[in-house]
Amino acid sequence: MSLLGSLLGGAVGDALGAPIEFSSIDVIRRAHGSSGVVDLPVLEITDDTQMTLFTLEGLVLARQFGVDPVLAVRAAYGRWLHTQGGPLVASDGWLMAEQRLHSRRAPGHTCISALKHNEKNNSKGCGGVMRAAPVAVWSSDVREVFSLAAETARITHHHPSGYLSAGVLAVIVQELLRGADLLSAVAVSRAELVRWDGHEEQTTLLDKVVSLGPLTPEEIESSLGGGWVGEEALAIGLHAALVGADFPSALRLAVNHSGDSDSTGSICGNILGARDGVSVIPSSWLSVLELRDVIERLALSW
Repeated sequence: MSLLGSLLGGAVGDALGAPIEFSSIDVIRRAHGSSGVVDLPVLEITDDTQMTLFTLEGLVLARQFGVDPVLAVRAAYGRWLHTQGGPLVASDGWLMAEQRLHSRRAPGHTCISALKHNEKNNSKGCGGVMRAAPVAVWSSDVREVFSLAAETARITHHHPSGYLSAGVLAVIVQELLRGADLLSAVAVSRAELVRWDGHEEQTTLLDKVVSLGPLTPEEIESSLGGGWVGEEALAIGLHAALVGADFPSALRLAVNHSGDSDSTGSICGNILGARDGVSVIPSSWLSVLELRDVIERLALSW
């Protein structure tokens, strides 16, 4: 039951899946063996963790100065955009000054375009859900957390499955931080989800994933998709969290498939880290995790 656990778990899952994000399971097995990626000498994060950190920084500043959290997170995403080569913006917070965050780790086109041009789209890509976990700590009210996560995801993703998946993840993490078991947390998030227009795709896949037993990588793709869109990424990450015997095996399941491995790994890590805390994350992974110090400092600032 730990925000820090959720952040570190998400970062580890993100980094474990990063090198194989665009590879088919056959290519992964040829390169890494029949079990796929099981370990890496260095764990380098992607834009998933970068944007997650800027989400939390925006919330920290919103609480500190008593401003609208959606506007504060939108401003934080503007600072993230600057680290990716975008225009210089006001240097609120301290993350933008961290030069290690200026590395470009294949940032999502939808996020870049939406932030640069403030344009609407019909994207349901997973770029909204993969950064939503920190919203869990904003409030003790389920409805408020769901709404805030959805609204901050809708800054860049305007299809309901792109932003409602973010609401679901944030509430799942919120419930886990309060000590709920995972299935109960999913049930609470579902009850809020069905109140929203356009929930049907996410609800259908959420119901499906909780009814499934362990899947092979091939079955993950045929049953849940590739994780490139919000509802699929959430389903794959949640599936791995539900059936994994422990944190490492769950993360390995979450990333070793023919899809968006870093995002599904990140979501799985967010969930299990929130539920079980930092202690379940292997020290061998934490010791080689990029920006661990930044993640810890930001978590403590909340």
